[in-house]
Amino acid sequence: MGLLTFSINVTLDGCVDHREGIADDETHAFFTRLLDEGGAMLWGRITYEMMEGYWPAVARGDVEAPPAIREWAVKLEAKPKYVVSSTRKAFPWTNSHHMADDLRTGVQRLKDATPAGVLLGSGKLATELDRLDLIDEYKLLVHPRIAGHGPTLYQGGLPNTRRLELVSATPLRNGAVALHYRRER
Repeated sequence: MGLLTFSINVTLDGCVDHREGIADDETHAFFTRLLDEGGAMLWGRITYEMMEGYWPAVARGDVEAPPAIREWAVKLEAKPKYVVSSTRKAFPWTNSHHMADDLRTGVQRLKDATPAGVLLGSGKLATELDRLDLIDEYKLLVHPRIAGHGPTLYQGGLPNTRRLELVSATPLRNGAVALHYRRER
């Protein structure tokens, strides 16, 4: 069974708006390594649609992009992508799959079938999966910014506190810090 790892960009005040992070070669290299380590991606519909609207064009070369960003796009194109949605059924982006099962059952089945692990990249979905006790690890890239707005991490709340064990903290040259936590069980 693979681990479910929640990974997202977050500012010091908890904002997970993708426009607030530092998008440079170093941060893209960080997420490319995570992509390489995992066996599949897991997103909610909103995140999928945001990604689908940009990254396939970068992977095809239709959008001008630096090498680190193009590398991310090409690897993302090839990676299996699973999408949780109750409103959309068709996901035409290469290697995309709809998760139609009960959330707990579907995600557990995906973890069981993906020994290299599943990388979760949607904030709202993470809240729901944490409520179901399905997230094993957290790999957050904390950016040296205070956004002053939302959406924020776990904005919907959790029923109780999650105790985490620090695995590593790695500062990046741009001032961001890559934090790796494992869930205490």
